[in-house]
Amino acid sequence: MQAHDVEFIVVGGVCAVLHGAPVATFDLDVVHRRTPENIGRLLEALKDLRATSRSHPGRNVVPGRTHLESGGHQLLHTKHGPLDLLGAVGRGRGYDDLKPDSAALTLAPDLTIFVLSLE
Repeated sequence: MQAHDVEFIVVGGVCAVLHGAPVATFDLDVVHRRTPENIGRLLEALKDLRATSRSHPGRNVVPGRTHLESGGHQLLHTKHGPLDLLGAVGRGRGYDDLKPDSAALTLAPDLTIFVLSLE
């Protein structure tokens, strides 16, 4: 998703692992920014990831723009494994609400992501 400049914040189990928690997790949970431009970039990234809905196994259902504009959850399978796109978490907190409580984390020289703080 970084190759497409998608704005997102890592939350959930992977976030906890990145903060050092001894948690086993099998999916990546992210809250994406729900602006028209970012959703367009996200749709392109999902094509590259060959993302399909986990709710409709074997049917190759791909989320559309209206799905990604909502505050709901899109549970996807990608060529790299499970990906949960969350429009909002908690009490309706979206990307812009969470960004002040997140920090940039550099995982490699060309890979910096935002992760939610543990608080």
